[in-house]
Amino acid sequence: MNRKKNQKIVVLATGGTIAGVAQDISKPFSYVLGQLSVNQLTQRLDPRGITLIQEQVSNIDSKDMQFTHWQALLQRCHYWLNQDDVLGLVVTHGTDTLEETAFFLQAVLMPTKPLAITCAMFPANVPQSDGPENLQDSLDWVLETPCTGVYLVCANEVHFGIGVQKIYSDRSNAFISRNEESLVATTVASQLGWTMPSVNQVLNTKRWPRVELLYNHTGADGQLVRNLLQANIPALSQANPSSTDSQDSPLEGLVVAGTGSGTLSQDLEIALLEASQSGVMVARTSRCAFGHADQDKHPEIAALHHLSPVQGRVAMILGLIALRAR
Repeated sequence: MNRKKNQKIVVLATGGTIAGVAQDISKPFSYVLGQLSVNQLTQRLDPRGITLIQEQVSNIDSKDMQFTHWQALLQRCHYWLNQDDVLGLVVTHGTDTLEETAFFLQAVLMPTKPLAITCAMFPANVPQSDGPENLQDSLDWVLETPCTGVYLVCANEVHFGIGVQKIYSDRSNAFISRNEESLVATTVASQLGWTMPSVNQVLNTKRWPRVELLYNHTGADGQLVRNLLQANIPALSQANPSSTDSQDSPLEGLVVAGTGSGTLSQDLEIALLEASQSGVMVARTSRCAFGHADQDKHPEIAALHHLSPVQGRVAMILGLIALRAR
């Protein structure tokens, strides 16, 4: 390898199953997450002659990921990516919300170096433990890849951060890519008309936009949307600009996981148009694992194309942050 001896790879740990420990190794799905430190996770890694730097950003179950955790991770990623002697980053993360964090980092950072997110489906001390191999593979991928940007590396697979989705709750290869031609953040911005915010705009955000996620389904009507709009009236007058809790904020956006190619029931569509007219941003995606939202189906409601419902929600949140900063 043509690598300078002083070049580094930085491992940023956030917790998850990869840092989990089972009390009984015969029960691999019964464990406590976030028990091992980043130093413990990396002690058996072969650094391949590269200097490793480890940082513990957080140590949580990713189901509890909050915007403040994102900001802390973003700040450290941004810092290390801008160091000339850093080849790239490896981020350890829980699988449950990994796809949201992957989209967030790609859309905001647009890295010009490789950033591998990795994970595990089994805790660190059971025979089936997959974390050590995933972590080594991630390090090797950062060393060798010509790619730049955010990628998930796990289970001998690599998925671009935009379009990745968890579909299994009990397999080591838990993820898929929703579309073969994954969108990059610039394409997301151009297709949706939403500018992605800068790193500083995100780091300086105290009150994150409140964006809710709904589904179209059998019997779906517009009542839930109208209830949210009605509750929004007092929220608008009582909004606390200094609050850091998005749930204290008025509703600013709705993302709907539509059936098929992002289709909506008639009454749900009417209610969403009412929401749009009231100033709430609305958009559609497909609830299908390999689906996409067709703009022609409901032309007055933005289509999020190949984004999953949860990644579409993150895209809207970021778009609203950028809109505020204008």
